[in-house]
Amino acid sequence: MRHLPTRTTRLRVVGSLTAALLCAAGLAMPAAARDTAAPADTPATADPGAKLPGGLALTPPMGFNNWNSTHCRAEFDEAMVKGIADIFVEKGLKDAGYEYVNLDDCWALPQRDANGKLVPDPVRFPQGIKAVADYVHSKGLKLGIYTSAGTKTCNSAGFPGALGHERSDAQQFADWGVDYLKYDNCNNQGVDAKQRYIAMRDALKAASESTGRPIVYSICEWGENKPWEWAADVGHLWRTTGDISDNWGSMLSIMKRNLPLAKHAGPGRWNDPDMLEVGNGGMTGTEYRTHFSMWSIMAAPLLIGSDLRKATPETFEILGNEEVIAVDQDPLGKQGEVVTSEGGRWVVAKEMKDGSRAVALFNESGSPQSVSTTAAAVGLPDADAYTLRDLWQHKSYNTAGRIAATVPAHGTVLLRVSADGKWAHHPPATELGLKGGLFVEADEAAEVTSEITNLGRTPAQRVSVALGAPSGWTVKATSPSTARSLGTGRTLATSWQVTAPADTKPGSYDVRLTATYRSPQGARAEKVLPLTAQVVVAPPAGNSPLGDLPWLSATNGWGPVERNTSNGESGLGDGRPITIGGKVYAKGLGVHAESAVEYYAGAACEKVTAQVGVDDETIVKGTVAFEIWADGKKAASTGVLTNAMPAQELSADVSGAQVVRLVVTDGGDGIDSDHGDWAEATLSC
Repeated sequence: MRHLPTRTTRLRVVGSLTAALLCAAGLAMPAAARDTAAPADTPATADPGAKLPGGLALTPPMGFNNWNSTHCRAEFDEAMVKGIADIFVEKGLKDAGYEYVNLDDCWALPQRDANGKLVPDPVRFPQGIKAVADYVHSKGLKLGIYTSAGTKTCNSAGFPGALGHERSDAQQFADWGVDYLKYDNCNNQGVDAKQRYIAMRDALKAASESTGRPIVYSICEWGENKPWEWAADVGHLWRTTGDISDNWGSMLSIMKRNLPLAKHAGPGRWNDPDMLEVGNGGMTGTEYRTHFSMWSIMAAPLLIGSDLRKATPETFEILGNEEVIAVDQDPLGKQGEVVTSEGGRWVVAKEMKDGSRAVALFNESGSPQSVSTTAAAVGLPDADAYTLRDLWQHKSYNTAGRIAATVPAHGTVLLRVSADGKWAHHPPATELGLKGGLFVEADEAAEVTSEITNLGRTPAQRVSVALGAPSGWTVKATSPSTARSLGTGRTLATSWQVTAPADTKPGSYDVRLTATYRSPQGARAEKVLPLTAQVVVAPPAGNSPLGDLPWLSATNGWGPVERNTSNGESGLGDGRPITIGGKVYAKGLGVHAESAVEYYAGAACEKVTAQVGVDDETIVKGTVAFEIWADGKKAASTGVLTNAMPAQELSADVSGAQVVRLVVTDGGDGIDSDHGDWAEATLSC
């Protein structure tokens, strides 16, 4: 799928989308959608008994696809593809399991030759696709290619699709040495999805039999026809959602849609939430680790979407984490399932072949939160204690059964927990964190409490805690910061006074909470928790429009959160007047699901009120739900709202809350055109 970004909406350009809808949206019909001529031949008759060759994609495919980093730009060419293959070998990615180097759209000329054959673009691929495949194969890797189950591909330039050409194209791919096909969904002329995708399955099977080259088949119909219900005998993997974008809201929405489909995944049949964005620059390192962790625990294909020729050491460190990759590639083939998700605190557990459980503790919110579960809750048998392995820190601990961590905003702690009987060899696990956030008004002493809790079966001895702040700040412990010993379940709580200099500007500042302790055998353990101190200004007394107040953090599905205008999806300031049900509002916030905006209330405010709804500019679709949270607890919410509904009043009691969070979710159907307005949003203090 390719998003069509516009000022007002994004539409899926497929055969079933009418010109009337496009005109109503104020859009010219793209070239890819204007091609309504019937295909040269109707799709081949499906053989209901046919199946692809067995033994393929027994674990989720791993590799590279160029689309997320290059789209159709000139940099996508033979040199890039060969360069990626070289990097796979040089940087150890091949040894870590990455094997497919896949070409996406724009590799071909816009027209077939006189014999109806596809023609590689001679500028991009002067030696042809077979030569590129031979080079990739010489590195011990495999080559993938792209086309669409329609008359043309998804790019507006209109490259030839495979509808009516399945047998010829599949044979051509096999003759070239292609090992993987991504089969998209544009310009499908309304032909039944099962028929289209089964036709290519049968063509790939025939080509494989004639050449001896099996081809992994990736169905990319965006989840529109619920392929998880019918495609297990058709393809090896199927997209469950629309395209991912390199931002937090998009990644989060896709993750939420893919998680409930766990029962449909298994060896040779995978739910595909789209390619990785790690390293493309639109998210933080913490968010990219969450992206990689959650894709791995969901047993998703791991297809690198960044240009590795420009990748940073941090990107290689994330993509090359073999302990995390082992979760994704576990031969049992289970997809992780949600254990709990209350308050943005997610626990997802995945059964592993050796009987252990991979456990993701994921914090969806914009502030640190304690996320916890138990060995029993994730499906482990009763035991005196368990070994707990932190897959990002590469350290092992013992736990009496509780599994917990204070997880940074948008972060994930990924663990592997087992009842292996070896727990006594490791120091006790601990949870380290601050109660609430650290909010500091310049030149005013802020009170905060740190806690370290022993989760282990063995005691934590010679415990010491320290809080580090920026240079020039004053940090003073006002209660003991050491303990001789902490038994199972015991906590050392330390009170601190933190003061920022008078000239400190509002904003986020790095602080670090560190704890050291020893196991009964004398082994030293250290826990370091990077945190953020927010230098804030007390909220003004009275009623204040939230569109005019500074926020602590803001995340959005498309483009930035806008003050006092609707969401324009691209750059700051590209919105329009907020309009719901024909009424225009001068003040408010324009957002796009998934979205979260946090404000400092300082325990001095009583109420948040707003008129909420889908902005009138989303004339084709749009389903959202609004929520108000106070210090991690939901204070008010709406049901799912659509663009056909008038504004609804939403009000929440936030008395005593330090942080107020305004959330807009996607209504459960993806984030296309989900423009939400917090009209007349007001904080009363």
